[in-house]
Amino acid sequence: MKQYRLGIEATLEILGGKWKALIVCLLISGTKRTGELQRLIPGVSQKVLIQQLRELERDGIVGRRVYDEMPPKVEYYITEYGRTANQIIDVMCHWGRDHVRMKQQQGEAIELLENEP
Repeated sequence: MKQYRLGIEATLEILGGKWKALIVCLLISGTKRTGELQRLIPGVSQKVLIQQLRELERDGIVGRRVYDEMPPKVEYYITEYGRTANQIIDVMCHWGRDHVRMKQQQGEAIELLENEP
């Protein structure tokens, strides 16, 4: 039996790590193919991206649609259950923007390259 001391442990197990919250954030704006996600997330390897997508799929956050064509076409989308994480992701995005602004005001050379979808 899996046990958690606090609810945030369960949340971090699902959305924690370097890429998962970003993947969810990108998929909330619409269905994406693997290559598209990889272009939108510089620095993630295809192996790690697919691993993270599979974990999110296993946890019911992301769905995968496979088309019967050659070469194979696979699309990922946010599930209805995954949309319930939108509030968490949105708060994290807002906090991150505020954090960057604060660091800029303190004179740190830091930049937010794009606005979130």
